[in-house]
Amino acid sequence: MKENYSPQSRRIQNLVLIVILVLFFLLVCRLFAPFFTSLLWSILFYILLGPLHQKLTGRLDRTRLKGKVLCNVWAAVFSLGVTILILLPLSFVGFQLFRQVTDLLHQIRGYLSSHSLRDDTLLDEISRIISDLTADQITLSAGALRSRIMTYLSSSLQSLLQMSSNVARNVGSFFAGMVFMIFSLFFFFMDGAYLSRLVLHGIPIRREYIKALVGKFKDITRNLVLGYIIVALAQAVLALIIFSIFRVSGSLVFAVLTFFCAFIPIFGAGIVWFPLGLVRIINGDLGGGIIFMIVSGIVISTLDNLMRPFFLRDRIQLHPLIIFFAILGGISTFGFNGIILGPMVVILFLTVLDLFLTEHKFDKNEG
Repeated sequence: MKENYSPQSRRIQNLVLIVILVLFFLLVCRLFAPFFTSLLWSILFYILLGPLHQKLTGRLDRTRLKGKVLCNVWAAVFSLGVTILILLPLSFVGFQLFRQVTDLLHQIRGYLSSHSLRDDTLLDEISRIISDLTADQITLSAGALRSRIMTYLSSSLQSLLQMSSNVARNVGSFFAGMVFMIFSLFFFFMDGAYLSRLVLHGIPIRREYIKALVGKFKDITRNLVLGYIIVALAQAVLALIIFSIFRVSGSLVFAVLTFFCAFIPIFGAGIVWFPLGLVRIINGDLGGGIIFMIVSGIVISTLDNLMRPFFLRDRIQLHPLIIFFAILGGISTFGFNGIILGPMVVILFLTVLDLFLTEHKFDKNEG
């Protein structure tokens, strides 16, 4: 017998159902929160490598034993290969970076301790530059600058020691995260299409909007990685080579700084190599400093202007300044994951806003 509900009863039932749905959604988010980073990067790598994996496995007959076995083999190769390509370079770079940062801080402290105030032409020059740049609002003598730098170096060395102990304690968590990523990637490569359909089927909005959001999400992922992260990584690698050739102390440290500065509009990698060349000139190596700055400007900074337009081709129609602040805000909110999540949130927000305006037939060209 079919029950008849009044409109008020239906509204109450719908409200209760929505509350229950929200509660279970929050519980699901809480359950998956410890694995958020592993799942996020697994999804990103799946999106990036999915087309290649599909080309290799698209013609396999999964209804037969041979096809199933080959699909499992390819999924395992892709998931293990991605993890190894990340784990080995990351471990090596992390170890070398910690060693070079420690050596660099010790060298600076040793330099300041061994040079008298009368011989401190470099600190005098830095003090003069600070005074000129701030229109005499900040005036520091060489002695005051030396004292502040020594205090900062001591605190930095203590922070490094504390950080190394924290890293040692979290090695187990890092490897556990990598294992989770291997498993996630394996099942994404095996059943990614089915899992995506399962999730998207439960989202209560029109199919064409779902398709638009999924397409935008994939485009954002590929274009952010290729147009920003890969370009910044290429600049960092070139910076490491050039800094090593010119025997810059802590070349890996400055190469890592180049990677992050590459996201800054207008100035980019010049924030790193220009001061390094200036210090070389101040120290008396005029020719070497000029050559260093010319080579760095041509090789490192020009790469940004060549590679980024090639990869993006106006696919991300967003001002670089907004991307920069989105990355900074993302890192502040989500940590390292914010490099991807920050710009992604902004672009998806603008996409949803555009869909909303289209749904309500709002004329965006008015006024």
